[in-house]
Amino acid sequence: MTNLLAEARILIVDDVETNRELLALGLAGKYQLAFAVDGLDAVQQLKKSSFDLVLLDLQMPRMDGLATLKYMADDEALRRVPVIVVSAMGDMDKVVRCIELGADDYLDKPINQVLLQARVRSSIEKKRLQDQQASYLLMMEQHNQQLSVQVEQQVEEIVSAHHAAILAMSKLAESKDPETGAHLERLRAYCHLLASQMSLLPAYADVIDQQFVDNIFAASPLHDIGKVGVPDDVLLKPGKLTPEEWVQMRRHTSIGADTLKEVDRLHPGNGFIRMGIEIAESHHERWDGTGYPNGLQGEQIPLAARIVAIADVYDALRSKRSYKDGFSHEKSCAIILEGRGGQFDPAIVDLFEQLATEFARIREQFEDENELIHAAG
Repeated sequence: MTNLLAEARILIVDDVETNRELLALGLAGKYQLAFAVDGLDAVQQLKKSSFDLVLLDLQMPRMDGLATLKYMADDEALRRVPVIVVSAMGDMDKVVRCIELGADDYLDKPINQVLLQARVRSSIEKKRLQDQQASYLLMMEQHNQQLSVQVEQQVEEIVSAHHAAILAMSKLAESKDPETGAHLERLRAYCHLLASQMSLLPAYADVIDQQFVDNIFAASPLHDIGKVGVPDDVLLKPGKLTPEEWVQMRRHTSIGADTLKEVDRLHPGNGFIRMGIEIAESHHERWDGTGYPNGLQGEQIPLAARIVAIADVYDALRSKRSYKDGFSHEKSCAIILEGRGGQFDPAIVDLFEQLATEFARIREQFEDENELIHAAG
């Protein structure tokens, strides 16, 4: 402890040189000493260098002891420096005011050297312990921040892995239809765009948050997962379906929803799985109530499903099928607009119209990437 004390720096503040010398007499050689002639001088030195203790006189010109204490108390860095007030005033009201302003101790003049050394030693040891505690807390805070970053990275990796698994599972369903191409990548990009822009509208500010946007990006590829339960001769039939075949085709919404409900039952609490259930079951519902499987109408249809419905139909219109060529962007947009208030939510159609150019860009982006993949193969 002796070595630590010898490294301690003490600032002696007194306008009388004799008083400064008397204070230094019992401390010289044991501590590193510096001197200030008044409070203003003391504050300037405290701001330039670090000190472990201040011995402070009260009656001084320019800035007295009380003003110095108040200045230190108002400064976040300086308020941690311990202060022993040294004065011959004998005014207990002043002493109390000093303690209220943050002084750690009080000594009367003339100074008793034994008492001075004991009080100084005690204050500096206390300061060392406080510094060690502050250093430890800072180290723990930094460690916790590092752990937080690591946990966040691991969570992101897990979520990314889950999303990749969901996309792979969705692609497995889509693989039954060889003409779908990069449909899933485009679909989730369309949905992310629509949901992100809707979140900026006052009508949806309390409904669509960042979690909703992230979930619809992850869950939208699940929309047709139930197609794995549709017979291939129905799913891949090039011509018009019979009424019986339409019944089988429409069952993919219930098959997909029931499959995801079982996942949610076994592993509850996953937001994008719950949204996936809504999307799989309701993305073929219509705003006017003539859709399937439940004939929901208007806002009875989950919002995520209403968003996916427009994105899915736009991409289907643009895509080539065995029974049709892909439509142009302009014709596809016209068909979507014609469905306003009938097949589609009018508000989402209005937003789609504003974002039509971005939809075309997404379509071109993933078409190009898909062609590059096939070319490389």
